[in-house]
Amino acid sequence: MKGDDGVLKIFFGKHPDEIYNTEVYYANQYDKNWVMDPFAKKVIADIDSSIVVAPDMIQNDVFGTFGSTELSAGVKTLLLIQNQPKRIFNISNCGDNCAKYLLELADKRDIKVCLHHVMHFEEPFSIKVINERRRKVISDPMEYLMLATHYLRGDTNEG
Repeated sequence: MKGDDGVLKIFFGKHPDEIYNTEVYYANQYDKNWVMDPFAKKVIADIDSSIVVAPDMIQNDVFGTFGSTELSAGVKTLLLIQNQPKRIFNISNCGDNCAKYLLELADKRDIKVCLHHVMHFEEPFSIKVINERRRKVISDPMEYLMLATHYLRGDTNEG
């Protein structure tokens, strides 16, 4: 689901500019107002089953009220990507339930991320595997799986 303005660029394996531990990075970089954005409220409701009450105040039926540093690793990573789009974040901290939101963010602008496992993207999707010298956009699940497996095995990591 690629828009005209961006694409999700995935580098499989370790990238030299990657922010690997997104939870620690988030704890030191977040702005309490990030959660007030409509996108943030949507992913917090969907992924963490929680409601944003106020800046840095989130409500959940099980956990009660908590701050945004207690959100799931996936939500934190999505918020980092949204608010610091020039950085390269490790999306292996995200579950498959974050995949549609990664594509949504990439609809608006190019997003470059690292992935250390095979994430499941619902069809239709469009991504660019940037380990590939051809750097072409792919939307075929089998091609995605073959490329992911190839690079994650360490066969080669060009890029």
